[in-house]
Amino acid sequence: MAEIKSSDIPVLPWPAVPLMTPDEVYKGLSEAAREYPNWLEANVHWRDVGKKPEKLSRLRILDCTMKSMGGHWATSLFAEHGAEVIMVEPPGGDPTRRLTPFNRKEWMFKDNVTGEAMGANFLHECRNKFSMTLNLESAEGRELLKKLAVDADILVENYPPGQFDAWGIGYRQLSEINPRLVYGWIGQRGQWGPLKDRPWMYDPTGQNACGFTHGTGAPAAFGGRPTRSGMWVCDYVGGTCLANGIMAALNYRDRISGRGQFVEATGAAGIMRIIDYNWGWQGMDGSIRPRFGNWDLAINIYAVNPCKDGQIMVGGGHDRLWYRIWKTVGKDRPELEQHIVEDPTLKVVVDRLPFYAQVETYTTLSEWFKDNSRLEAETKLQAEEVASGGVTFADEVAEFPHFKYRGHVMQVDDLMYGKVVVSPPSQLAQKAPPRIKWLGRPTGFDNEEIYRKYFGFKKDEIDALKKKGTI
Repeated sequence: MAEIKSSDIPVLPWPAVPLMTPDEVYKGLSEAAREYPNWLEANVHWRDVGKKPEKLSRLRILDCTMKSMGGHWATSLFAEHGAEVIMVEPPGGDPTRRLTPFNRKEWMFKDNVTGEAMGANFLHECRNKFSMTLNLESAEGRELLKKLAVDADILVENYPPGQFDAWGIGYRQLSEINPRLVYGWIGQRGQWGPLKDRPWMYDPTGQNACGFTHGTGAPAAFGGRPTRSGMWVCDYVGGTCLANGIMAALNYRDRISGRGQFVEATGAAGIMRIIDYNWGWQGMDGSIRPRFGNWDLAINIYAVNPCKDGQIMVGGGHDRLWYRIWKTVGKDRPELEQHIVEDPTLKVVVDRLPFYAQVETYTTLSEWFKDNSRLEAETKLQAEEVASGGVTFADEVAEFPHFKYRGHVMQVDDLMYGKVVVSPPSQLAQKAPPRIKWLGRPTGFDNEEIYRKYFGFKKDEIDALKKKGTI
């Protein structure tokens, strides 16, 4: 079979459409209406982040995670806020560096110094971090990590349960030489208990083990089956939980105890925390939350619906919105509005939730949607103040005027990789905002600087470590 070649359709440089100006954004508003957004833009705008200090510039973090994005995600949240994050990778680099969709090498990023190819996910989640290599399977490597940990505030690892402890570099040992160390571990099921993590449990295992996958996907009546998230949701939810736990531990250390502590987070527990309906129902009468596809169990209308050029989400969580939705439909198709509004079984919000009531609602709504594009339907619905929005593709999001103007999508001109489109930190802040300073480094790019700075090694000593396979 012949290899499928990339499309020859030219791709325009980003942004294909220039960013809007403030005058274009606020055109038609009175000076009074413009005063508050103008004040916000003057205080939290992304263009000014480089002129302001960083919140966490005094924190030093050792990221010893590998083969999974959970730990890298957690430490990237600190790196965005200015923490000095050092990735401690095995010689040859974290295998996650080489992940790329369909193993298409042309979709990887090469730096202009070493020429090493790196997958886009690793490139983005290792922003603002330094890379050093260190063989923790060797006794010499573990001794070097101990010396590095003496002055660290945080260490994060995701090795198999008890591996670092068996190597003499776990929390019990490192806390003896650095009592202020906050030590974080991340996995899928945990380091202790009947089903403690087996080696390198990955994100899909966490999704399947915690009830998430069973509740995701279309109902069996629609021919659906359990569907895992297309994104590595356990890694990101678990990593966020770990970062939150570490920040709380730092606060406890600095305000109360003066000592660090051990913090554990798992992807499964993180997801279990957010699948809210499941546990109340299970405890009440043993019910299991069913798969319901793009519909919602507790709100009607609240779903993704097919339309002429794709899919669109409409939210109508109470009676006033319900009637506004059908008023919008009635302007084009009065018979559809009449069919729904005059149905006595659909008058009250709670009566619209049973399965067949939802079938009736959405099949009728789809009759209207099939004649409207996403933009047409959204424009008509929002004229009646109904929350709605088309399901957009990544290229549409990258050019969406609101997101571009607010800096949620931007282009970084990186010294090593050139111009790369990224999504920057998700928070804005007035005094000390997060930022992107650089993207992921090549494997071991900072070895010489780190080994000179923290160990006092000279070039011949560094070369000797490299020859022995220690770094």
